[in-house]
Amino acid sequence: MNSSTTVAVGLSGGVDSALAAAILKDAGYTVIGLTMKIWRGAYKIQEGLKHACFGPGEEEDIETCERLSSKLGIDYKVIDLSDEYERHVIDYFRKEYSEGRTPNPCIVCNRELKFGFLVDKAHEAGLKFDYFATGHYARKESRNGVFFLKTAADAAKDQTYFLYGLESARLEKILFPLGMMTKEEVRAMARSHGLEVAEKPESQDFIAGGDYAPLFEAESPEPGDIVDSAGNVLGSHRGLPFYTIGQRRGIGISFGPMPLYVLGLDAKRNRVIVGPNAGLFSSGLSCANFRFQDPSMAGANVRGLAKIRQNHRPVGCTVSVSGEAVLAEFDIAQRAVAPGQSFVLYSDDGLVLGGGIIDGAVPAE
Repeated sequence: MNSSTTVAVGLSGGVDSALAAAILKDAGYTVIGLTMKIWRGAYKIQEGLKHACFGPGEEEDIETCERLSSKLGIDYKVIDLSDEYERHVIDYFRKEYSEGRTPNPCIVCNRELKFGFLVDKAHEAGLKFDYFATGHYARKESRNGVFFLKTAADAAKDQTYFLYGLESARLEKILFPLGMMTKEEVRAMARSHGLEVAEKPESQDFIAGGDYAPLFEAESPEPGDIVDSAGNVLGSHRGLPFYTIGQRRGIGISFGPMPLYVLGLDAKRNRVIVGPNAGLFSSGLSCANFRFQDPSMAGANVRGLAKIRQNHRPVGCTVSVSGEAVLAEFDIAQRAVAPGQSFVLYSDDGLVLGGGIIDGAVPAE
C-alpha cells in the first residue's frame, strides 16, 4: 500500500492517536485526521478538570488535533456527533443505572460512535478513505475468512475488551498501528517525531473529573434503603446511579468490624443490597445477547478465557448455548460479576471469540 491508499485516523488529542497518524504517514499512506465532537455544554461539568472523553475540555483537544494535523501535513475534519452521543451513550448510561445495572459507556461509544457514526458520517460528508485507524492497543487476524480482534502485544495496555463489538466486515477495514508497541515505545517515538503530546497524561475517565452526578441532575435519583441479603434495612442510599457491584467505600454505613460491599442493585424496590465479600463470588453468568465472531461456533460448547471487566484477569470457562441465552461456567468462582458490564470470551492465543452484555450472575455454592 502507498499514497494511493487513504486512511482516516480517529484523533483525540492524545499521544496514541497522534502517533498512529504519524506512523501511517511515514508508511506512505494518504492520511486524514477525524475527530468526533460530542460535547455541547448541556451538563454542569466543571471546567479545568483532568480531560476525559466527555466534558468541556473537548475544545482544547480539538485545537491540539488541529495543530498536530498541521505538523503532520494531513487534512483534518471534525464530525459533529453530539446528538448521536446523547442518544446512544448518555441515554443508555442513565437507563442502565435506572434498571439497577452497571453500564460500560466506552464499549457502546466505540461500537456505535467511534467505529460507526464517525466513519459513516465522514463518508457521507464526501471524505473518501479506504481504511479507518485508531490509537487503540489491539491487533486483528483473519481466520477462515473471518476477521477477529487479537490482544495487543503489550498485555498491560490491551484494549480489546472495549472493542469486542466490532463485527468482521467492519474490522476488515480497520487498522491498529500501535498493536505491537508498548506505551514506552509509543512515547519515545512520539518524542522523536516532535509531537507536542508525547508526554501528555492518559485520560481514562468517561466524565471529566470522574463524577457522574451531572448526568442525573434533571432526573434527581431517588434515595432508598440499603438492605442486607435478608432484606433488613441498614441505612439509606442517595440514588442507585452512585453505587456499583463490588463497591466498598462511600456506601455510608458500617456494620461492626466486618466490611460491607455492594452485592446488588434492586431497581424495582430502589434498594442497594450489601453484605460480606464472600457474597460477591459467582460460579458463572448468563448473557442473552452474546455474539460469536464466527457464527459457526454458536452450536457447540466452547472453551475459552472469560473477561468480565477491563482490568479483570481472564479465567478459564466453558460457554454453552441454551435457547437464546449463553451461559458461561467459570473454572474458578469470580468476584463482582455485574449485570450491564460485558463478558468477553478469548481464545488461548488471544483472539476475541465473542462477547455480550451480562444479564445475571450464578451464585457460587
